Amino acid sequence: MPQIIVIVHNIRSTHNVGSIFRTCEGFGVDKIILSGYTPYPKLPDDPRLPHIAAKLTAQIHKTALGAEEMVLFEYQEEPDLDALKADGYRIVGLEQDDRAIMLPDYETPDTVALLLGEEVHGLTPELRTACDDLIEIPMRGHKESFNVSVATGIALYELTRHSPHS
Repeated sequence: MPQIIVIVHNIRSTHNVGSIFRTCEGFGVDKIILSGYTPYPKLPDDPRLPHIAAKLTAQIHKTALGAEEMVLFEYQEEPDLDALKADGYRIVGLEQDDRAIMLPDYETPDTVALLLGEEVHGLTPELRTACDDLIEIPMRGHKESFNVSVATGIALYELTRHSPHS
């Protein structure tokens, strides 16, 4: 089973964040890094106003159903991809892109940092460039993409299923 960190960057919806927590818990993700304007559950020594932190935590809990207390997480203003690379993680962006590898064809490395971008526009060009790999979920219907929390589940299923260590 690969070591997996999920980076949730600039996701607006607390419901998506909660769903991603629950999905990550189910797939045994080692840690979630929430960054940018992504809402996050209350932290020790939380810098936010107490009522804001409590409100966001309650909203995330609606879909996380306690997984936010089970999965290790941290908040970073900007994801520190260089530090993850230095720790041996391969940065894998989930994005439709000319250089993306279709998810079923991707060989999962031993250590993965799966990078998710905002709901509407995805990963910025700068973040795409910073990725070691980009993966894309094949679409068969008329819609152009899946909801970010659904896409996370599909990606984690494939990344763990095709792992040489599973």
